[in-house]
Amino acid sequence: MQKTNTLLAIEKAGIVAVVRGKSKDEAYQTAVACIKGGIKAIELTFTAPQADEIIRQLREQYANDTDVVVGAGTVLDIVTARIAILAGAKFIVAPSFDREVALLCNEYEIPYMPGCMTVTEMQTAMRYGSEIIKIFPGSVLGQGFVKAVKAPLPQVNIMPTGGVNLENMHEWFEAGVTVVGAGSNLTVAAAKGDFAAVTKQAKAYRKEYLRILEKR
Repeated sequence: MQKTNTLLAIEKAGIVAVVRGKSKDEAYQTAVACIKGGIKAIELTFTAPQADEIIRQLREQYANDTDVVVGAGTVLDIVTARIAILAGAKFIVAPSFDREVALLCNEYEIPYMPGCMTVTEMQTAMRYGSEIIKIFPGSVLGQGFVKAVKAPLPQVNIMPTGGVNLENMHEWFEAGVTVVGAGSNLTVAAAKGDFAAVTKQAKAYRKEYLRILEKR
């Protein structure tokens, strides 16, 4: 049930904010700015310092907001995955598939969203319980890849990351993706400490996503 609820929350959010940062404070403030802007699904990457502490802090801060779902990104191995899960991460994202991470996530009822570039990789991930497949990098694979994959695998739920921006987001959804991962185009202002600009951009993303929903 926990896994299902998390997947529904991610799908409802429509956009997963990929949050990085050169410091713990920058990553934390970026995540908060995205949430303030209406993007409630946060992928806190383990490239950020003390990522597990940030995840724990965000989970405690938004414990009463059922729409906020915080996960961990750039999870490359089973040790990092377990650290993230124990810190409160509700989903795990990775740039590639790892069998041991998949099995661990299954034990904890945690959605595992590994990065895949081929149909073979996607099938393998699905066999190990992945219900949303991250295609990465999206900028290389493109919307045409999504359409091609959905022909033999219409049941696959896809999240492109890399190459998604405010201008082309509708094209990804038209191609058939379930959710998108938004990174630098969403959070670029955070590097300059302008978190208000991140919130403004998040609001623009949210507005565009709602417009896309209305047209479906």
